[in-house]
Amino acid sequence: MAVPDVTPYLHDHQFSGGTAHAERNTRYVVVITAVMMIIEIIGGYALNSMALLADGWHMSSHALAMGLSLVAYILARRYANDRRFAFGTWKIEILGGFSSAWLLSVVAALMMYQSVERFFSPSPIHYNEAIVIAVMGLAVNLLCAWLLKDSHHDGHGHGHTHQSAHAASHHHDVNLRSAYIHVIADAATSLLAVIALLGGKLYGAAWLDPVMGVAGSILVARWAFGLLRESARILLDAEMDSPVVEEIRDVIRQELPETALCDLHVWRVGRASYACILGLVSDAQLSADDVRRHLAIHEELAHVTVEIIHC
Repeated sequence: MAVPDVTPYLHDHQFSGGTAHAERNTRYVVVITAVMMIIEIIGGYALNSMALLADGWHMSSHALAMGLSLVAYILARRYANDRRFAFGTWKIEILGGFSSAWLLSVVAALMMYQSVERFFSPSPIHYNEAIVIAVMGLAVNLLCAWLLKDSHHDGHGHGHTHQSAHAASHHHDVNLRSAYIHVIADAATSLLAVIALLGGKLYGAAWLDPVMGVAGSILVARWAFGLLRESARILLDAEMDSPVVEEIRDVIRQELPETALCDLHVWRVGRASYACILGLVSDAQLSADDVRRHLAIHEELAHVTVEIIHC
């Protein structure tokens, strides 16, 4: 008996492409951030500004975190055809985002500690020079945010005829989003540093410097928590409460009334792509191809495995 030809049934397990632009812009942002980080740290120590120094160290961790995002893109691309990765290398990018979120949490804690310490041990600040550097930092952060925001939108440029609303909401690059949040957090702390320095220079409110550091740390911690929660859910395949799960159940109930769903596993394998395994019990003459055909209206289901038990 001849061995069947499986060529027509072979398919790629890379479900999230189109990251070249994001990788390139992330590389630019890493270089720009590293240069500005050095300027702010040196300026903060030389000019004795806690807000400026906090922003500089904050930016240093962001340079490291965005470096992790860049490495994640490079590794995901390099191992794209490695057969050890059952569902492609997309989760390398998610792991990069998760690691970045942890770094962001550490930064928030350090900012809080240093700011509280400076509140009880104030030191004189060279306001004019510190304001110039803080404004430069803000401008650099806004430039980096624009670069990453542009890449973020480029990944949304295609239409999906039957993709559900939740798929559109999940159709973003978590790794890129982590880098973008780092840059936005930097921009926010730079803005707070400018406000604190101006308040101290114009009104003698030196206490604004550590207070803005505390406010910035709280803001950064909130962003870090959101990113940790999102990336951890994906890494742990904890998405059985996703709307796509109920959509699969609806298809079985409405299109296959003589069939009962006895097992269902759904997990994300790409930015807007899911894999699923269905276990079905049926009285009818039902094939796996019939089930896949009914589920095909949901384009986010990129890999469907069907097990059927005939009564």
